[in-house]
Amino acid sequence: MSAPDFPQWLHLLSIVSIIVALGCSAWIALDVARHPQKMKVMNFVWPLAALFGSLLWLWLYRAWGRQNGEGIAGGDGEVPMWASVAKGASHCGAGCTLGDIIAEWAAFAFPAIAVWLGWGSLFAEKTFAVWILDFVLAYLIGIGFQYYAIKPMRDVGRAEGIWQAIKADTLSISSWQVGMYGMMAIIQFVWFRTAFGAIAEVNSFEFWFGMQLAMLGGFLTAYPTNWLLIRAGIKERM
Repeated sequence: MSAPDFPQWLHLLSIVSIIVALGCSAWIALDVARHPQKMKVMNFVWPLAALFGSLLWLWLYRAWGRQNGEGIAGGDGEVPMWASVAKGASHCGAGCTLGDIIAEWAAFAFPAIAVWLGWGSLFAEKTFAVWILDFVLAYLIGIGFQYYAIKPMRDVGRAEGIWQAIKADTLSISSWQVGMYGMMAIIQFVWFRTAFGAIAEVNSFEFWFGMQLAMLGGFLTAYPTNWLLIRAGIKERM
């Protein structure tokens, strides 16, 4: 497989985008260490979400997520519905982000994983086989995050908490992955392969820049789902 011929501007843009996102994530991680979230799982959600959301999620955190700090909800504690939905979708996106990072690097380091998942038998493209692992890990991590959000808020037992987490996040995670996979397919197979001769590999800045854009696509498809889940009382308003 030939290597893609990425232009210098795209390479530099990818590097800058990733560095800025890492900086935002680090800033939030340090800030939640000083101002811990009431919902402990959000101490992990906010830095993870910033890996794709970058400056926009840093603003969202400072405006509507920060505890014991300046500016949260304008000081009156009332979080508007749109911000609550964005936080709920970010909660789902953090699990997807962590799952995808683990899955993509694992399949890159050990290509046999992709073979076990159907690369070469069910799928001609390695990407599609790895997406299976992406979804499984994203789903399990997302359910775990949701469990640690629901259990303390609803004061339920472990089994009931897991079941409530499954009900709350199955549609949310699935809708996120639909948007993310769709956007990543467009970036890799329509943009990169057509314009530059090949798709980006996991060990390239361009791949992770594409993943940032794909995660934003996932946010857009998960946002209305989270709105409906919160309205129906299936998912907690944050």
